Amino acid sequence: MGTEDKVAVVTGAGTGIGKAVALAFLQDGYRVALAGRRKEPLEQTAREAGAGAGRAIVVPTDVGKAPEVRALFARTEEAFGRLDVLFNNAGTGAPPLPLEDLTVEQWQAVVDVNLTGMFLCMQEAFRLMKRQTPRGGRIINNGSISAHAPRPNSAPYTATKHAVTGLTKCGSLDGRKYDIACGQIDIGNAASEMTARMATGVAQADGSTRPEPRMDLAHVASAVLYMASLPLDANVQFMTVMATKMPFVGRG
Repeated sequence: MGTEDKVAVVTGAGTGIGKAVALAFLQDGYRVALAGRRKEPLEQTAREAGAGAGRAIVVPTDVGKAPEVRALFARTEEAFGRLDVLFNNAGTGAPPLPLEDLTVEQWQAVVDVNLTGMFLCMQEAFRLMKRQTPRGGRIINNGSISAHAPRPNSAPYTATKHAVTGLTKCGSLDGRKYDIACGQIDIGNAASEMTARMATGVAQADGSTRPEPRMDLAHVASAVLYMASLPLDANVQFMTVMATKMPFVGRG
């Protein structure tokens, strides 16, 4: 099956990493369902695909709401007939507050998107990939450097990204018998709207505030495209792609 026959769903496709990956899929010939909460950024992503715009559908979706997730995958199947790749990317964070000052509502908002939303999308992808012909497909979950080590004042985000690793492992195990491959990409300091403040300075573990290096989103998109390009008998279980000089390995 050539990429012109393949179908991808990308969540959080209106901005940042999701947008870059969605455009990479479209440029590679995929048909792509663009999902995200706001319609206008999704339509902008489709426009930026140029000649590939005709292979994209825009499906506004709040991944934390099960009926909307079911509708996303139903619309994808209706439009394209199958699903080959889910890039499970949608994510959010809470304000950088001390753990004891976070509200339950702030905690729950992050859990709803980063964890429950990722589970709901995996669940619907499993259901479609099991019944389609040819059977199977690939799920790529967007983890984070926070899946390995936290930043200061990041309890909701870090906890959910650790949980994503558990979902990835369960998806990899439970998907084997259905030819569903599940892997995770952990990204550090990609240059997006979410990391803009790193250019001026972010809190460090030693209590200081310092700028951090960032990397071009194109490197993330090419990494996800590589993971997606593998045949289903091969899988990148975990990949870390990061700005080389960001303070992650060692003590900063």
